[in-house]
Amino acid sequence: MKRLTALPKVCGPRLFSTAAKLLATGVRLRNYQEECIQAVLSSLERGQKRLGISLATGSGKTVIFTQLISRVKPLSNTATQTLVIAHRRELVEQAARHCAEAYPDKIIEVEMGKLSASGAADITIASLQSITSQDRLLKFDPARFKLVLVDEAHHIVAPGYLKILSHLGLGAKQSDSPHLVGVSATFSRFDGLRLGAAIDEIVYHKDYVDMIGENWLSNVIFTTVKSTADLSKVKTQGTGGSGEFDTASLSRAVNTDEVNDIAIRAWHAKAAGRKSTLVFCVDIKHVRSMTQRFRHYGIDARFVTGDTPVRERSALLDAFKKGEFRVLVNCGVFAEGTDIPNIDCVLLARPTKSRNLLVQMIGRGMRLYPGKENCHVIDMVSSLETGIVSTPTLFGLDPSELVSEASVESMRELRESKKVKDKMVDQTPPVMAQAGRPQKVMFTDYDSVLDLISDTSTEQHIRSISQYAWVRVGVNRHVLAGPTGTFIRLDQVEDEESDMPQFKAWEVRALTPGMSKSPFARPRELLTATSFANAVHGCDKYAAEVFPFPYISRRMKWRDGPPTPGQLMFLNKLRGKGDPIEADNITKGQATDMIVKLKHGAKGRFSDMEAERKRRARLDLAAEKEQERKLREIVSVGPVLG
Repeated sequence: MKRLTALPKVCGPRLFSTAAKLLATGVRLRNYQEECIQAVLSSLERGQKRLGISLATGSGKTVIFTQLISRVKPLSNTATQTLVIAHRRELVEQAARHCAEAYPDKIIEVEMGKLSASGAADITIASLQSITSQDRLLKFDPARFKLVLVDEAHHIVAPGYLKILSHLGLGAKQSDSPHLVGVSATFSRFDGLRLGAAIDEIVYHKDYVDMIGENWLSNVIFTTVKSTADLSKVKTQGTGGSGEFDTASLSRAVNTDEVNDIAIRAWHAKAAGRKSTLVFCVDIKHVRSMTQRFRHYGIDARFVTGDTPVRERSALLDAFKKGEFRVLVNCGVFAEGTDIPNIDCVLLARPTKSRNLLVQMIGRGMRLYPGKENCHVIDMVSSLETGIVSTPTLFGLDPSELVSEASVESMRELRESKKVKDKMVDQTPPVMAQAGRPQKVMFTDYDSVLDLISDTSTEQHIRSISQYAWVRVGVNRHVLAGPTGTFIRLDQVEDEESDMPQFKAWEVRALTPGMSKSPFARPRELLTATSFANAVHGCDKYAAEVFPFPYISRRMKWRDGPPTPGQLMFLNKLRGKGDPIEADNITKGQATDMIVKLKHGAKGRFSDMEAERKRRARLDLAAEKEQERKLREIVSVGPVLG
């Protein structure tokens, strides 16, 4: 007999008919979900204990969770239980529903608020706040658990989680402890705490670009909007101004009628036809103001905050999912773990310095839904000098490096070189215009994720500092190659004593073929620096002494010429299927950089070139139409054109 002790009403008996269907038909996993599960099981067989899974929002991580419960073997005859931990009520309820559906014959209990589990259930789903309060953790015997699952595991090094892990024997790797598996779409910490304190190995990763390319997530189009908000005086949390924006200070800067109206006009110009828009604000005051401004213009907008009663929140969410109103405004309630697949527009009315928060907010609109072609993300952007993270920095380049060290001027020059046009939109509907308000909103549009990646190529940060042809070949690695195969490698490394990143550079000399099994000599350390800019400048000084300037400078005329036949042959051989790269698709300098990337371990994507090809095709078509228009304006004797 199944016992579902103290489960919230949303997880009640009505789920059992669904569970019976699942039991009869079996769960059909997506290919990557099975790959992920196999990666976990293989790692556990190799003796690993504390594992991480990196999956994009909307990938079905709860399905993977529930499958692991049955497929991870008990550690002993008594160590058979599973504990699922989440930090939000919605995540707890979601996990409870899935477990009830998947395991109708198991005892499932919830530890949350007034709901108290026995500690002896087959599966316990617990909220972080409840299980760590008073002595509630003590009833869970570590010797009886085989598996601990942590949702949104980028929080796992927070004190509450570490308390749980310590109690369960997972504070460090131990052979007799339960297995730990944490899942997150954003496996990084903004506060500098290292995930290695709780996670030993990331065993599987599936990013947004892959998921979109394989049609597991909705495609996304992006618009950045130039906001008038002045963030220069906004305080930051943490020491040295390196943390996230202070909530109250940020709210005062962005929560004005002028700034809110720009956001709403941007939404009206770009997404008025969207059916379900989710708006992210700073705090409750900002939520109320933004909702009022939407309503002022006759748009049905409603809001949810952390203070909204559970029943009222559920009713509003149900109405939003049914399409009864078009705009739902919130301040962080739906940043994580909420499944609202009908969202087809996300309006980011709040700036952030946190890449994790940005990914979570955008991820709300990436789930597939019948009739949904894509999700439109509208990002209100202020000055890059303030250290904000925006959608153009999300793909391809470490956003914290980009916005904290690259100047606004260098970013502007890069944007112009990439031919991304700022469009002045002056078709503001009369109902939206007000005296004294700016009537134009500055937009930058990206038609696809590939265009967004192309606009934020991975070298833009280092090339705003250096005149040389550095390329990025890894998450924290750059290479400057010389003509004989010798190269300089610049890595970001962790300083174990200070928990601050350091930058180290090595010279790797190419050996004469036949002298050694390895083509390169042992790396020779050149320098260590505490800032990226200082490391680059030090490397540049050394490179100027050992490499010919015409080869490493990215401003030489030879780089603008056509690629050599050998370069094209090499790249097309690796490219495989698809249209071959031709001489007019790429310059000699671009080909050189791409080959350096491929030789030094960068992922062999050609998305930049593909995006540029699409952009050129659009520009050519626009030029052709403009020429036709000019011809029609010419009055002459003879046939009328068009």
